[in-house]
Amino acid sequence: MTNTRNTSTMNNTTLVIGGTGKTGRRVAERLTARGLPVRVGSRSGEPPFVWEDLSTWDAALEGVGAVYITYYPDLAFPGAAEAVGAFARTAVAKGARRLVLLSGRGEEGARISEDKLKESGADWTVVRASWFTQNFSEGFFHELVLAGELPLPTGDAVEPFVDADDIADVAVAALTEDGHVGKTYELSGPRLLSFHEIAAELSKASGRQITYIPVTLDDFRKSLEDNGLPVEFADLFELILDGRNAHLVHGVEEVLGRGPKDFTDFARDAAADGVWNT
Repeated sequence: MTNTRNTSTMNNTTLVIGGTGKTGRRVAERLTARGLPVRVGSRSGEPPFVWEDLSTWDAALEGVGAVYITYYPDLAFPGAAEAVGAFARTAVAKGARRLVLLSGRGEEGARISEDKLKESGADWTVVRASWFTQNFSEGFFHELVLAGELPLPTGDAVEPFVDADDIADVAVAALTEDGHVGKTYELSGPRLLSFHEIAAELSKASGRQITYIPVTLDDFRKSLEDNGLPVEFADLFELILDGRNAHLVHGVEEVLGRGPKDFTDFARDAAADGVWNT
């Protein structure tokens, strides 16, 4: 135990897995702005980190004391829990004590990954997030917005979209401050939004007509398959449809002492950055 503490003390680099992604990039930027050493964990990183290639893990963890863990494509996908558990054990063995896992609200598969993290012996924190507002500006729905149509299997269901900047702020607090070990934080935005309302917000901000078109889950699965995307993404939409996340949570306020960013503000800022210009 003494050796582990000594190693952890010497290891002050934070490994940000998915450090080029929506939340990871923001976490890395915030840590760097504080003058803290950061290593980006990605296929293009130096050294590279690849979830499917265990031989890349040790080098990526060398000299690391803390890790922000994101898993692509999603913790609910088959094999995610086993990978997260194996990585967490490896990280602890290499001297990385503080592990912060980005998880998803209401995902049973993600809960299994959380349990694997906790079993590793790490000083863990779990951050469970609602769907990201940035999915519309730099992620899954961006191309749909540019095309002017959101053909999605969500009916009239609502979701409290959370801003990736808020997620990053919470993650950085958990990585760098005392008082977050052993905590699970659930994050959402400040209000529930249907995709009809999302389309209206995007239309207003972008100055373009964005239309929400409800489709069936089967049609959406076929669309995913036709575009070479994992059909398991369709299963995540069922989490919205059954209403399990159709309520607000207050992790942003709990950790940061302020309210979360509203979708209207996100859409205004994204439009000003030109993300929907064609």
